[in-house]
Amino acid sequence: MKRTLVGTLLAGLLCAATAVPATALGTADAPSAVRATAAVDFAGTVSLSNCSGSVVRVPGSQPTDPALVLSNGHCLESGFPGPGEVVVDQPSSRTFGLLNSAGSKVATLRASKVAYGTMTDTDVSLYELTTTYQRIESTYGIKALELSAARPAQGTAISVVSGYWKRIYNCSVDGFAYRLKEGSWTWKDSVRYTSACQTIGGTSGSPVLDRTTKKVVAVNNTGNEDGGRCTDNNPCEVDQNGTVTVRQGINYAQQTYGIVPCIGVGNKLDLYATGCALPKP
Repeated sequence: MKRTLVGTLLAGLLCAATAVPATALGTADAPSAVRATAAVDFAGTVSLSNCSGSVVRVPGSQPTDPALVLSNGHCLESGFPGPGEVVVDQPSSRTFGLLNSAGSKVATLRASKVAYGTMTDTDVSLYELTTTYQRIESTYGIKALELSAARPAQGTAISVVSGYWKRIYNCSVDGFAYRLKEGSWTWKDSVRYTSACQTIGGTSGSPVLDRTTKKVVAVNNTGNEDGGRCTDNNPCEVDQNGTVTVRQGINYAQQTYGIVPCIGVGNKLDLYATGCALPKP
């Protein structure tokens, strides 16, 4: 999982891994990591202490609703949730650096709680903030990113936007993994990127945007680093017949369209709403 470089920094320095700050990398060093374009930029993304994320809304969210931040379950400040564990409505005062279109920090946002977090079936966290979409937009001129209610299609052009590194990775949806297994965790129907998206530690939780609609279709979470088989940092794909496929150097995300039915009036989580398939506590 591409959570952070803090735990692996010394090893990365010793082996000259890709753990190099974005400001020190030119496009010749990382051709898949490009600066913001007119099509997709950093507005609405956030930096966490160890991950990336974004301020998001669902189609039914209202301006006066408390804003939500999307990231990974494995980015929770409480640590990785265990298999089968679901975190709901836990107090949190975590802070997030809000970025503008150029990738500059314009504000510090604060959570009131972890609305939801899990690493079972998917790898997602949702924080409820102490402020509203309306206040964020009126004060900083930044709109929340919208979660698409539609499943992305194979071949969709996408951008993985990392607030932690202030990088944008452009590629396409290569396909989907029926099951993606990494260590103790299993995720369902994961997005597999084409090889151009060479995401690194710290990009965990980055929103994955459809470059046509500019809506969030997934949340970046992992990749096979060393060619290992179903181990930590080396997820493997398992098909309906149990056949295992290892794709070294390929990275993955978890789809987010399934979150949309779970967010009700006032941006409140309702795991029993019609169409909501998120794991329950």
